[in-house]
Amino acid sequence: MGLADVHAHLTHPELRGDLDTILAKAESVGVSTILVNGLNPRDNEAARELAKTYPQIKAAFGFYPIDAVLPEMRALGTDYPREGEECTAADGLRWLQAHAAEAFAIGEIGLDGYWVPEALWESQETVFRQAVEIAMEHDKAIIIHTRKRERRAFEILKEMGAERVDWHCFGGKVKLARQIAEHGHWLSIPANARRSESFTRMLETLPREKILLETDCPYLSPDRTRRSGPADIAGTASYAGELWETSVEDVISRLTENFEQLFGQTP
Repeated sequence: MGLADVHAHLTHPELRGDLDTILAKAESVGVSTILVNGLNPRDNEAARELAKTYPQIKAAFGFYPIDAVLPEMRALGTDYPREGEECTAADGLRWLQAHAAEAFAIGEIGLDGYWVPEALWESQETVFRQAVEIAMEHDKAIIIHTRKRERRAFEILKEMGAERVDWHCFGGKVKLARQIAEHGHWLSIPANARRSESFTRMLETLPREKILLETDCPYLSPDRTRRSGPADIAGTASYAGELWETSVEDVISRLTENFEQLFGQTP
C-alpha cells in the first residue's frame, strides 16, 4: 500500500527545476503514486513525458475549463492572468481524443464561472460534455475542476451517466459535496485541510469510501509560507486519522481501496 496524490501539477514552472528532490521527499513519506493533471495539449504532453521518465507519475490528460474558452475570453477583453500557448476548443478536444487511450485518467475538465464570463458558459458546457464523452468512450476515470458552477457540473455528469468521477478541490457547499458522494462519485481533499473548515467538514462527514487525497501542488499548501508538494498528503492522511479516531495505517488502507475502486489499480 502507498499514498496517492490524485491531483498535482508537477509541470508547473515553480516545481520543474526541483523535481528529483520533490519526488524523493514524497517517496520518503510513503507516496507511491502521483497523478499529474494536464491543462491543455502542451501541458498534457509535458505530463506524458514525466510519466515516461518516472514510474510513480501517472499522466491525466485534461482540457482546463478556462483553456477551453480562453481565445473567446481574450476576444471579449476578459482578463486572465496567464500567458503562454493557447489553442481552440476544437484543437484541444482533437488532442484529447487522439491520446485518451494512453491516459491514466481524463482531467482536469469541468466548468468555471469564476474567471469565465456567463456569455461563454454555453460554449464551456459544450466542450465539457465532449470531454466527458471522450473519457467514457475510453473507459477512463474523470477528474473534475469546478468553480462557482459545481451544481451545474453535477447535473451534466448525472445526465450523461458518468460514474467514475473524482471532484478535485471541491469549493462548493459541503451539503452538495455529500450529495455528490452519495451519488457515487469521489472527492479528493487537498493538503490545506487542517486550516480549512470546509475541507475538515468533508473529511469528517463524507462517506469514507468516497474520499481521496490531493495537493494541487504547488497550490493549497498546509503551510502558507511555502509551496505544496506531493509529500504533503502524508499530513492530510494523519489529519484524517485524528478526525476518524483511527490509525494512519487504517486510513491508508481505506484510501488504497478507494483509489482502486475509481482507477482500477493499486496506487
